[in-house]
This record gives sequence, C-alpha cells and structure tokens, in this order.
Amino acid sequence: MIGLIFGDTDFPKETLKTIKKRKIKYLIIDLSKSKKFKKDRKSYSVSIGQFGKIIHILKENNCKKVLFAGKVNKPNFSKLKLDFKGIYYIPRIIKASKLGDAAILKEIIKILAQNNIKTENSLKFNPELSLKKGNYSKFKPNKQDQLDIKKAIKTLNSLREYNFSQGAVVRNNKVVSIEGKGGTKKMLEKSRNKKFRNLGVLVKFPKKKQDLRIDLPTIGIKTLKQSKKAGLKGIVIKNKQHVFLDKSKCIKFANKNKMFISVK
Repeated sequence: MIGLIFGDTDFPKETLKTIKKRKIKYLIIDLSKSKKFKKDRKSYSVSIGQFGKIIHILKENNCKKVLFAGKVNKPNFSKLKLDFKGIYYIPRIIKASKLGDAAILKEIIKILAQNNIKTENSLKFNPELSLKKGNYSKFKPNKQDQLDIKKAIKTLNSLREYNFSQGAVVRNNKVVSIEGKGGTKKMLEKSRNKKFRNLGVLVKFPKKKQDLRIDLPTIGIKTLKQSKKAGLKGIVIKNKQHVFLDKSKCIKFANKNKMFISVK
C-alpha cells in the first residue's frame, strides 16, 4: 500500500493511471484545490494542517511509504483547519514557510519520517516522464538562444537558496521575468511582447535547495502553448530533474511552430 499525496497539475493523473495499471494498492490524500480525486473511493479530502488525520489515515491503512505528485500551494495559515497534531507541528511549518515553498515540503517530509513514513521519489512509477540530455525538436538553439539560456540559468542559480522560483524568461540576453508565486503561467503572460516573435527562452530548473524527490518543475503542452503566445523560441529543462507531460504533443507543437525543446 502506498499513500499518494496529490496536489494540482496533470502529473497526479499520470501517476494514478500507472498505479492502477500495475494493480498496486493505494490511497489518496487529496490536497488539490478543487478536490479533483473526490470520486475515487480510496481518496481522502484533507487540509494540509490536519497532520493527525493524515498520519492516522496512512497508519490505519498500513501505508509506510508516500509519494508526492502535483503542486501543493503554500497555505493561508490564518485560515488553515488544524487538528491536535496540526497545532503541534504548525510552528515548524510556519518557520519553514519563511524560507520558501521548498522548505515547507522538506519539513513535511521530516514530520512523516518521524512517524516512520518514508517519502518515495515522485517519478518512481513514471520514470519515462523525465528526459535525458539532448534536443527533442527539429529546431535547435542558435548562438543567441545559447546566450539567453546561459543568462537564465545564471539568474536562477543566483536566487537565494530557498526561493520558490523554478523558472526564468530571458530575451536578447535580458531577464524579462522570473517565476513568482503566481507560477509559470503568470510569468509567461508578463513576458509577452508584440515586437518579438520566436525570440527568447523559458528555462525551468529545480530550486537550489529542493528535495529532488518532490515538487519537480513540470512542463506540458499548456506550457508550450503559453510560451508560443509569449513569443518565445524554446524551453529548456534540467536533465532528469523535471516532469515532462504530453511528450509527443509537445514535440509536434514545437516542430510545427519552429520552437526548440532542450534538456541540459
């Protein structure tokens, strides 16, 4: 039995599909905004502050391992539903939140470990969703693109260690936008410029102090379409440190729109 701690994005659906196909026993702790797994009879709708309930569900079902998939947003602590263990653990979570989202997830993993629950790598059941180094489209980055890629990587590496940003947009060797709390979509909307078409890059790398078992940068067809609307030429992700959804659709879209998909 494995406990699936699911947030938003389409990644949890892919994980669940594989687990069902392989007939692995599971239960779902649904932390998604819209409670998208409520129809699954093995799903439990829980607040992130209800640690007692979460741990009780896992232990009652003999779940000694959990897997995180999908984005879990930083909670509004003043509105959080807390149970007894939640009240006990919440000061640690609030302290971690001051360092950023990556620190919150690390603290949750520590709390689970203290209760003898191990966290598995998010890609354990879907290793095919992470790509190796190389170029995955007909079109490759040119010299200008390479300069933009280098600048974006340098920008992300210079951010403070627990910063929540996983993405940066660079055009003509200038930083156009860095991912904020609104996520990749908002960053790309900010990056639109009518003057430019097919110029600039989106680089999505894990946070510096990120636990690579969880919360990896996720790319899919929506990201490609949003990048195209922003007038960008390509997307760059890090070798084996991402979740890549809709691979064939993305490559087809990139080729059709003269864009590149590169893995560094």
